[in-house]
Amino acid sequence: MTLVAARPSTEAAPAPAKKTRRWRRLVSPLLILAVWEIAAQAGLISSDKLPAPSTVLQTGWRLTADGTLGHHLLDSLTRAAVGLLIGGTLALVLGSLAGLLRLGDDAIDPPVQMARMLPHLALVPLLIIWVGIGESMKITLVALGAFFPLYFNTYAGIRDIDERLIELARTYGLGTWQRLVHVVLPGALPSLFLGLRLAIGAAWLSLVVGEQTNTQNGIGFLMMEAREFSQTDVVVLGLFVYALLGLFSDVLLRAAEKRALSWRRGLKAT
Repeated sequence: MTLVAARPSTEAAPAPAKKTRRWRRLVSPLLILAVWEIAAQAGLISSDKLPAPSTVLQTGWRLTADGTLGHHLLDSLTRAAVGLLIGGTLALVLGSLAGLLRLGDDAIDPPVQMARMLPHLALVPLLIIWVGIGESMKITLVALGAFFPLYFNTYAGIRDIDERLIELARTYGLGTWQRLVHVVLPGALPSLFLGLRLAIGAAWLSLVVGEQTNTQNGIGFLMMEAREFSQTDVVVLGLFVYALLGLFSDVLLRAAEKRALSWRRGLKAT
């Protein structure tokens, strides 16, 4: 009777390692908050200059309970969504035209390259003259912030596709639309997601500036009003809200990217 030794499994179990790594990424932020709390409670940090995280949390709970934070948060989210939609749509359309068509490259890319040298946050005085100081200015500022990162990554993602793949698809009889769907779009998706992540970050940054200019609602207005009354805890709370919004949007986008680009992991495994 012959005994056959069981072969050890060659498949790794990456899931526990990934979960452990995710938890490890929380260590440093939690450590910073703990040091901050201890220093504030010990009087090493003035509460007038920088209140303890526990104080900021209590303020956030109070403003959430009375509906103030939710009202201003909804206004900020609306501005960010509308501005990102407008700027993102223009970036995708113009970036695709410049990347796919030689005429589009000659007509669209040079003026965009010139415009990107201008810091869009410095255009606030000019935007006030053009569109006023109402919602249009804030949405325009967010749209400008989102436009450039997404445009350049869309353009680069299309331009970086290997020409041999296009020729191969043409050889196999794929039409123009089929080549766009099956070759160009999958090849450009990694750059598109990178551009979208940068665009969302720029949109939140633009919103911070826009909401501090003659605004009657939004997180930025809440911070400016708190500054007038020296409510440092509310100001820090507003900064926390902006940071959490940026983090949450990035987490959602990472999940969407992981799902949309699952074929890349399968390709690497082979």
